[in-house]
Amino acid sequence: MCSSATFTRRQALAGAASLPIAMSWVDPLRALEFGGLRGKLDAAITSGRVPGLVALIARGPDVWTHVAGLRDLDRATPMTRDTVFAVASIGKPLTAVAALMLVQDGIIELDDPVDPWLPELIARRVLRHPDGPLDDTLPATRAITLRDLLSMRMGLGVILADPAEVPIAGQMQALDVAPGPTLFSRDADTYMARLGSLPLVHQPGDGWHYHTGLDVAGILVTRASGMSLEEFLRERVCAPLGMTDTGFSGPADRLATQYWPDPDTGALDQWNSASGESFADPPSFESGGGGHVSTVDDFMAFGQFLLAGGMVDGQQLLDAALVDEMLRDQITPAQKAASPWFPADFWDTHGWGLGVAMRTAPQAAKGRFGWWGGFGTSFWCDPATDTVAALFTQRMMTGADDIALSDAFTTAAFDAG
Repeated sequence: MCSSATFTRRQALAGAASLPIAMSWVDPLRALEFGGLRGKLDAAITSGRVPGLVALIARGPDVWTHVAGLRDLDRATPMTRDTVFAVASIGKPLTAVAALMLVQDGIIELDDPVDPWLPELIARRVLRHPDGPLDDTLPATRAITLRDLLSMRMGLGVILADPAEVPIAGQMQALDVAPGPTLFSRDADTYMARLGSLPLVHQPGDGWHYHTGLDVAGILVTRASGMSLEEFLRERVCAPLGMTDTGFSGPADRLATQYWPDPDTGALDQWNSASGESFADPPSFESGGGGHVSTVDDFMAFGQFLLAGGMVDGQQLLDAALVDEMLRDQITPAQKAASPWFPADFWDTHGWGLGVAMRTAPQAAKGRFGWWGGFGTSFWCDPATDTVAALFTQRMMTGADDIALSDAFTTAAFDAG
């Protein structure tokens, strides 16, 4: 669902700077100044890099917000704080929390096989060589576990290789199960049947491949609970936390239109990343790894819940030990060395826990956790300062440098005061 950039759109972008900008910092003691932050955020709008944005920083009870630009370029609809965004991969920790609640309930342990709920993954075959023929395989040495799914070491995920040259990458693409900007358009059973027809790239637990494990974990939650993933999240997570706008579809009159930069012209064109007509429509497949919609305020509540060790309003919603395990680096140095990711130095400064990344360096950043979403969102938390930082845009990421604005924002958020 792409449309060419129009003169009206260019006018709208040029006029974005004149839109009212809501900005406030509520602090009874002093006003914290974020040196240059407001200008950097506004510059992203006036330059045409992003159509609009909503930024939120919460430090303890104090909340700072910044709203600028347009929710929809063709209609010149102003961005608002309650705009609902397709948040992509920053929804992964939501799915992880749902799965950990099954552990808390005694339904499954982290290191239990997922076979009872995901029979498509029983008796896996594993490629003898990651880039080899699909029929040159060995038997898996053990079953896939819930920990494997949440740590993304199940044996399948993003394959950083040319699909024309590497058979497993080509077959994942042919079956429409290769992770990418467009969500899977069929139902969960079809997804699992297709995934189950593939050999694994590595033995369960032996290597890290991005994304797929969290989609599979979402299906496990659905099958084990007898509820849709959205229903489970709403009842067990969102309702207790007051996250009223989080799910897999949102109200059309508040959804941010998704854009991507034309590779030839750089113009921002509409892009529908949903599995249906738009994120206003409930999807056939609730992608636990990248299909959520939400708002900055909902993610503030979610971040504060994690920073509080699973506590909300005096209630231990998720056991603190499970939260600690979620925020512990699960990936060994050898696995990091064998699992390239971008930017190229990613593993020098990051680890991966259960559904979420954490900073491991430099020293000043150690312990921070969160992630980026490919549709233009970011969400990071800093235990040292009790700070949640969320920056939501609706411009799809197309390269590693697309996190520069987010990095400047989070640095300002965590260093302020």
